[in-house]
Amino acid sequence: MATEIGRRAAVLGSPIAHSLSPVLHRAAYGELGLADWTYDLFDVDEAALPGFIAGLGPEWAGLSLTMPLKRAVIPLLDEISETAASVEAVNTVVCTDDGRRVGDNTDIPGMVAALRERGIEQVESAAILGAGATASSALAALARICTGEVVAYVRSEARAAEMRQWGERLDVEVRTADWADAERALSAPLVIATTPAGTTDALSKAVPERPATLFDVLYDPWPTALAARWSGYGGAVVSGLDLLVHQAVLQVEQMTGRAPAPLDVMRKAGEHALDGR
Repeated sequence: MATEIGRRAAVLGSPIAHSLSPVLHRAAYGELGLADWTYDLFDVDEAALPGFIAGLGPEWAGLSLTMPLKRAVIPLLDEISETAASVEAVNTVVCTDDGRRVGDNTDIPGMVAALRERGIEQVESAAILGAGATASSALAALARICTGEVVAYVRSEARAAEMRQWGERLDVEVRTADWADAERALSAPLVIATTPAGTTDALSKAVPERPATLFDVLYDPWPTALAARWSGYGGAVVSGLDLLVHQAVLQVEQMTGRAPAPLDVMRKAGEHALDGR
């Protein structure tokens, strides 16, 4: 994207007041010298989304999207990337100079980048805790780095069937297991926890003495009980803030045309904001 003055970007979702995206993107704009760029947040639900998209003027550079809009936005766009199509979820909209709206998913490469930052380039197997939208993105990320089986621990057969279907679609070998056996996940070379706050707390007592790598997608409150016990035993921990920052870096680069985006500056801004909560 061109970087002329007065450009706008924003994050949309409902609820949205908790979002750290404005902190991260504004920190990037400051570091990149984009003084006339603005980044706001708007509480927009699925019903209001079509009107919001239709009202975007030429000053708009792009949008970040969170729940419940990642799937709802797809019919409103001119094009979506292969990455977004693979999980039927868009978290990034770039407004091109010729007026087109192009959707992408930076969560997936953001996960891969966050793991790579911790030295995780490839794993032989992995476990996923949970089966929601974030779990499908985790599977898509694992399609890029996992050479063997992924075991997904879920609470219902319906969720299990969904995860197996995602595995087939993403060409990942997925085996499902009951949540009651989730303690077994903790011995995997890579564990990705995609569940809501508090869900994995009971598992913390079962962390092995020499854990490998935990990727916990939560970031507030942090650390989770599982992450705290994991790091206490010397295991590597990748946090939800790591994911949030890496996916935001990719968004900034796409929306502004400036690369590389200032990863360290954005992370420090996010950490400072969380410390103030």
